[in-house]
Amino acid sequence: MQFQQLLYFVAVAETRHFTRAAERVHVAQPSLSQQIRALERELGAELFSRARGNVALTEAGEALLPLARRILADADNARHEVQELAQLRRGRVRLGATPSLCTGLLPDVLRAFHTLHPGIRLLIEEGGSHDLVRHLARGSLDLALIVLPLPPSAPSLTTVELLQEDLVVVSSAAGPPPAGGGPVRVADLRDEPLVMFRHGYDLRELTVAACRAEGFEPSFTVEGGEMDAVLGFVRAGLGLAVVPSMVAARAGHDLRTTPLARPGLRRTIALAHRTDVAPPRAARELQRVLLSRHTASASSSE
Repeated sequence: MQFQQLLYFVAVAETRHFTRAAERVHVAQPSLSQQIRALERELGAELFSRARGNVALTEAGEALLPLARRILADADNARHEVQELAQLRRGRVRLGATPSLCTGLLPDVLRAFHTLHPGIRLLIEEGGSHDLVRHLARGSLDLALIVLPLPPSAPSLTTVELLQEDLVVVSSAAGPPPAGGGPVRVADLRDEPLVMFRHGYDLRELTVAACRAEGFEPSFTVEGGEMDAVLGFVRAGLGLAVVPSMVAARAGHDLRTTPLARPGLRRTIALAHRTDVAPPRAARELQRVLLSRHTASASSSE
């Protein structure tokens, strides 16, 4: 049984005329009649009675008609669903990002993507880079914004460097500025109480490594928080924190931002996906929006 045969059968059943049915489906009448006869042979029953030029459904034809209509409707729905996906009208993107990037980079990018493709659902997974790399490896994410370099145990990922971001020191605006108000050296943090992120945060590892490179262990007044909690503790005057500049720019007037003295601290953000699996169409479009917006903002700042 072929799809075209069912299409021709329904046309004849609805028009009760072979010639008009052939015109409807844009095929020569002899070809249509031949396909109907082939369908009848395969089913082992006549579908139409053809008495004196009148075409009527037989009992077998009456039984087949609703089934044939359902098959044709399902095929049409399948075609429509695939076309919707191909044209980015529907679908989903599973994107992972570190908490600081969810706060600083993603809102504007996701707004631009949603404006272009309002039918695409955006599923965001927030976590540290190591956790996001594991999610990519398991196939539970399409893309992830991670901090380079990748851990030695990372699976095979394709990465595209997106930006390099300076880290800054934030403190409560109600207290005195650190280091007398000028740029803060990493060595100046030796005697400063720090509010520190939980284990697994790239920012924690980067800050602790920088302090150890200067020969001291940092002192924590509070540790274990996520980004919003850390900023809240700093506002309350519990200590300083080292955060990305994008986060500091959105933190509000109750926090003071102080740059780190040269050479400072920077981190490299990259967009990653599995090397062995091509991202779906919607994910590739989000990748294009991310890269194009970053390129445009980098060019405007030069």
